[in-house]
Amino acid sequence: MYPILFRVGGFTVTSYGVMLVLAFVAAGLVVAREFKRRGWDPGAGQDVVLAAMLGGLVGSKLYWALSEWDMLVADPVGVIFSRGGFTYYGGLVGGIVCVVLLLRWRKYPLGEAVNAATPAVPVGYMLGRLGCFLVGDDYGRPTDVPWGIAFPEGSPPTTVPVHPTQIYEILMTLPIFLLLWWQVKRDPPPWFLLWEFLVLAGIERFVVEFWRLNPEVAFSLTAAQWISIGLAAVGLAGMAISARRDAVEPALRRS
Repeated sequence: MYPILFRVGGFTVTSYGVMLVLAFVAAGLVVAREFKRRGWDPGAGQDVVLAAMLGGLVGSKLYWALSEWDMLVADPVGVIFSRGGFTYYGGLVGGIVCVVLLLRWRKYPLGEAVNAATPAVPVGYMLGRLGCFLVGDDYGRPTDVPWGIAFPEGSPPTTVPVHPTQIYEILMTLPIFLLLWWQVKRDPPPWFLLWEFLVLAGIERFVVEFWRLNPEVAFSLTAAQWISIGLAAVGLAGMAISARRDAVEPALRRS
C-alpha cells in the first residue's frame, strides 16, 4: 500500500488526499457534462461539487462526533477539529442537503437538476474508496480467502490478511454508476435518480457490512446496516412518489 506519496518540507501528501481531490474533480466533470447536455451552464457543475464537498465534510464530521458522544462532551473542540473521524453516511446526507440548497438558490428546476447531479455521487465514492484502499483504512474482517490483503501500514495496521472491503465497494458501486449514467440521458421523473441511488447504495452498504469490522447494535446488524435499511426505505418511497407524479401530471395537463 502507499499511504504517503511524498513529502515537501513539513507537508505530507497522502494517497487518500490525492484520491479525494480526484474524486471531486471527476464528479465535477460528470455534473458539468450533464448540465451542458441540458443546456445549462457547465461551469455550475464545479459549484455543485464544491457544495457537496463542504456539506459532506461537515455532515461526515458531525455524524462521527455525535456517535462518539463521550469524547465529544469531554473535548468538543478537539473532537470537532481533529483530522480523523469522517463517516460515509454523514457525508452523504450533508452533501445532499448542501447541493439541494445550492440548486434551489440558483433557481434550477430542482428535481431535474438533482437527477443530473446524482450520477456524480458513485463516481466520487469509488475514487474515495480507492483512496481508503491505498492508505489501508476501512478494511474488513480477517480472512483466509485468496484475495485477502494485509495492511501493515494501515489505519490501524494489520499483519493478517483481511477482506479488502474497499475493493468490494468499488466493484459493487460501478454498476450503480453505469445504471444511473444510462438512465439520466433518458430524462427520468424529477428526483427519481436520487431516490434510486439511495436504494442501491443502501443495499450495497448493507451487504458489505457483513465483511466489515463494525460492531452489531441490534438484531445482529450494525448501525450502518440499520441506516442502510432506512435510506433504502426512503428511496423506495421517493421512487414511488416520483413515478406517480410523473404519470399524473401529463393527465392533469390534458384535462
